[in-house]
Amino acid sequence: MIQRVQTLYLLAIVALGIALCFQSVLSFVSPESAEVLRIWELSPIGLTELSETDCPPIALQGLWGLTLATALIPLLALIDIFLYRKRILQARLNIFLAMLCLGWYGVAYIYVWLMKAYMEDIVWSLDVWAAIPLVCFVLTLMATRRILKDEALVRAADRIR
Repeated sequence: MIQRVQTLYLLAIVALGIALCFQSVLSFVSPESAEVLRIWELSPIGLTELSETDCPPIALQGLWGLTLATALIPLLALIDIFLYRKRILQARLNIFLAMLCLGWYGVAYIYVWLMKAYMEDIVWSLDVWAAIPLVCFVLTLMATRRILKDEALVRAADRIR
């Protein structure tokens, strides 16, 4: 199990996914025309305001989407590691994991859109940690390729017998 290259790729996805769970991925800054400068950070845990103001806090509804997507990435990769005897199922789960990694960006975009609807001139930026789902996507494709290569090798060995 551990001697297979795809297991190392999947372990890297697990480690990166766990690290992503505790980092902020988006930053929002109120426009310069506002009376008070307000700064927010969006992490999978929720939206936190970094500036000390008397303004009412912003309440984004439905932040569970980013939390769920972020938690599912390392969980599915961990489950995928233990499916090493069922290579076809493992490859299919990897395809789903790759789509989930790309879907993470769709969920993050929805939160940017909601913040833009709340405050028109808000400035947003991606933090460095937002690249982790893209790295996980590439690692997932590399693992899937190796899994399918192993399956072809096993089928070829079965044909020879």
